[in-house]
Amino acid sequence: MREHKKNIVVTGSSNGIGYLTVLTLARDGHQVFATMRSPEDKNSQKKNELLEIASKEDLAIEVVELDVTSEDSVSKAVDQIIKSTGNIDVLVNNAGVMFVGITEAYSLNQVQQQFDTNFFGVIRVTKALLPYMREKGSGLILNVSSLAGRLAFPYFGIYGASKWALEAYSESLKYELAPLGVDVAIVEPGPFPSGLLYSGPKEAENHILSGYGDTAQIPGAMLSNFDDLYNGPDAPVTQDVADTISKVIQTKAGARPLRIVAGLDFGTIDLNTATAPIQKGLIKDVLQMEHLLELKV
Repeated sequence: MREHKKNIVVTGSSNGIGYLTVLTLARDGHQVFATMRSPEDKNSQKKNELLEIASKEDLAIEVVELDVTSEDSVSKAVDQIIKSTGNIDVLVNNAGVMFVGITEAYSLNQVQQQFDTNFFGVIRVTKALLPYMREKGSGLILNVSSLAGRLAFPYFGIYGASKWALEAYSESLKYELAPLGVDVAIVEPGPFPSGLLYSGPKEAENHILSGYGDTAQIPGAMLSNFDDLYNGPDAPVTQDVADTISKVIQTKAGARPLRIVAGLDFGTIDLNTATAPIQKGLIKDVLQMEHLLELKV
């Protein structure tokens, strides 16, 4: 029987970054649990594609139904995975949606939906798998964020807020879990033609949109500009994000930087570099946690 390097869970595996990450990590020799919503219904084609490729290439891929917005679904999926493998070495929290439009015109219910996937979804899955990592004293939680988790873009206000929350959660978790042997890293993709840009709904509150006049048309025009980028000669390649995730997993525990940018960075690398000493100073001088100073933040 083929020996696998690590047992890895990837959320949001039905398309884009998640789909490519599953294939990349399986080709690296890992056992990968590709989780997605509705693998027997809406995403049955993607499930069958993954399993067909796995069969042809002798890859260890198991598709598991998991909806990150449902605690019951997460619990059932984790139970299935643990029964199958006994432990998990890496969790890649990738599932996400993106709301792009006039920030004020999104209803509170829509804002909650955005956070339910991008933020609370990460927490649900992390809390379900983290006890197994803590028990064996090792593991990696890799959260897929965005440049919009570090930079503020107009018309990405709701999406950006969910990713900023994810960044704060991830960094705090890294400090808290380091003494227990569990690592945390954040991958921050730039714009990629992964389908995420068009995954969210339009603004629900049309009466507010009318008050913005012609400005309300700007988000649509901006999306057209992204289409030009994605179809141009220098279009970013989504596989680059999957390759970045693979490299982070291959990096030795304790040597992984907290934040890793993939693709166009719009100054995010400089921002991360500039703020890292400030964060280390906070840890040293305010929180007095000298044992955390060697972390690659």
